[in-house]
Amino acid sequence: MNIFGRIIVILLCLSLIVALFISCAGKDRVEADSGNQIIMGTFAHVVAIAEDSSTAEKSVRAALEEIRKVDDLMSDYKSDSEISRANRDAFDKSVQVSESTYEVLQRSVEFSKMTDGAFDITVGPLVALFRKAKKSNTPPSEEQINQAKTKVGFEKLKLDSENRTVQFTEQGMLLDLGGIAKGYAIDKAIEAAQNCGAIGAMVDIGGDIRCFGLPPKNRDHWLIGLQDPNSAIEGISGGGLRLVLKATNEAVATSGDYQQFVIIEGKRYSHIMDRKTGTSTEGLSSVTIIADNATDADALATTVSVMGAEKGLALIEKLPNTEAILISPQPKYEIIKTSGAEKYIKSEGTEK
Repeated sequence: MNIFGRIIVILLCLSLIVALFISCAGKDRVEADSGNQIIMGTFAHVVAIAEDSSTAEKSVRAALEEIRKVDDLMSDYKSDSEISRANRDAFDKSVQVSESTYEVLQRSVEFSKMTDGAFDITVGPLVALFRKAKKSNTPPSEEQINQAKTKVGFEKLKLDSENRTVQFTEQGMLLDLGGIAKGYAIDKAIEAAQNCGAIGAMVDIGGDIRCFGLPPKNRDHWLIGLQDPNSAIEGISGGGLRLVLKATNEAVATSGDYQQFVIIEGKRYSHIMDRKTGTSTEGLSSVTIIADNATDADALATTVSVMGAEKGLALIEKLPNTEAILISPQPKYEIIKTSGAEKYIKSEGTEK
C-alpha cells in the first residue's frame, strides 16, 4: 500500500471513531425515577437513564423487584425468609438456601477471614441482646454479653457449597446480614437495570448507593452527598452535607452511629456490633467506602467501623480500586481519607 492509501485508511478510521463518539454523546437521556420506596426497612430509590421512557421505566421496575427479592430472602425481620429459617433450624439440621443467599453467606465468610472477624454475620445474638435492652431501657450485663459472645463466630458457621446448605455448630447462633445484604441488593438491582437496556442508573438503599453509565441530563457525573454527622445529631431538617462526591461507575456505602443507634439509660449505642468486645463500636462517627461494587462497599464500611481509623485505613489502602473517607467523633468531626479518595470529592459543604 502506498502512502496515499495509508492516509485514506487512517482518515476512514478517524471518521468512524468520530461518528461513534457523536453517536454515543448524542444519545437521548430519558429519566425514570421511582421516588422513595420502603424496602429492607429503609428508603429505596432508583433512577434509570435510557434512550426511551419505556426502557427507563422497565429498568426501574426490574431494579425494585430485585431489591424486594433480596429482602424476602435475607431479612431477619421476616419470619418466612431463608435467613429466619436458618436461624430457627440450622443447629438441628442443614438448611438449604437459594443461590443468592448462599453467595452472600460465602462472601461474608471471605470478609470475616480477611478481616480477622471484624466483619462477622454471626453477631445476631449480640444484636438481639441490645434490641431487647432497648425495649427495657436496661443495658445488658457483662454476664449476658459474655453468654451471647459464646454463640458468635463465623468459625462456627458451616457452609456446604455442593449442596448449598448452611449449618450452625453452636445452639443459639443467629445470622444478621445487615452489614452486607443492602449492598448485594443494590448490585442485583444495577444488574437488572443494565439487562433491561438502561444506559445509566443510580440505586440508593438507605444511603448506600451504586451508579453506572450516563447521569441525568446536564450533569457530567452522578453526585452523592455525604451527610454531616453534626447536623444529623442536632436534628437539623434534612441534615447538611459535609461532602459531595462525584461518581461514574462506583458504589458508595456509609456506616455511622449518627442515624442508626439506640439510647439505653442515656447512652448511645451504635447498631454495629464488635464481636470481640460484645458491644457496639465506638471511635468513628462515619465511615464511607468507595468501591467497584456495593456488596464490597457495604461490608467494608461495617468492617472499618469495627476496626477503627488506623487499622481500617491500612486495610483499605491495600485493596485495589477501593477508597475510604472517615469522620472522627464529636466535637472535631475531622475528615480522614485514604490516598486516592480526593479524586471523588467534588466539593465540601452543601453545594450540588
